[in-house]
Amino acid sequence: MLKKLLDMPNDSLGKTFGVAAVLCLAASILVSGAAVALRPMQASNKLIDMRRNILEIGGLYDAGKSVEEQFAQIDTQFIDLRTGEFVEGYDAESYDPRSAAKDPAASVKLAASEDQASIKRQASVMPVYLVKNGEDISRLILPVHGYGLWSTLYGFLALEPDTKTVIGLGFYEHAETPGLGGEVDNPNWKALWKGKEVYDQDFNVAISVIKGNVQASDPEAMHKVDGLAGATLTSAGVSNLMQFWLSDLGYGPFLTKFRDTRG
Repeated sequence: MLKKLLDMPNDSLGKTFGVAAVLCLAASILVSGAAVALRPMQASNKLIDMRRNILEIGGLYDAGKSVEEQFAQIDTQFIDLRTGEFVEGYDAESYDPRSAAKDPAASVKLAASEDQASIKRQASVMPVYLVKNGEDISRLILPVHGYGLWSTLYGFLALEPDTKTVIGLGFYEHAETPGLGGEVDNPNWKALWKGKEVYDQDFNVAISVIKGNVQASDPEAMHKVDGLAGATLTSAGVSNLMQFWLSDLGYGPFLTKFRDTRG
């Protein structure tokens, strides 16, 4: 067929279309082959980026060291959200909570009255990241997500071993408005979370993002974070997702069991 095409007159319409078709086919093969060849590298880079985010939000990242070297101090475990118990049989490198949330067999559909974070479905099993200091756990890092104004915000919450004092909160993916809701990425705003307490003394969820600024004289100041200027709905979204994931529908059962094991 190719020989027949080459033998056709150069100014023929058939040869013009034939050459264009051959070039398109060759290009599509090259693109498809490159995509397949690069897929393992893309997956590896995605995993490294995720781990870097976990380290950063946990206050552990050192740009002078490899991510893999630093991540060795973190023990990835999986928990059943409803029971708070550790579960086996999940791979830290391949398990994807987002995919699980779309699978009816691996997730639960949230009723409107339960869905404070506006996520609709929730994976039944979630990873948790435990930072080890010898035999002790020095911090817990928990994946969190919920809807803001325009998008679902995906991030991590790092807590002290008391399970209520914040070490850090950050989002690695969202599509909020730059300069408004996108200020969730502002280092100054993220720094406001450090030292805040997500539970009250009876371990009821108490954290919230308020409208305006937190007053130092406010007796509940340790449970409040300044809202994002001009981004009321994004601020409310962050507040809602925090309250959801810290409740009994989120990591509440796990954090209760963790406290109990520590006496």
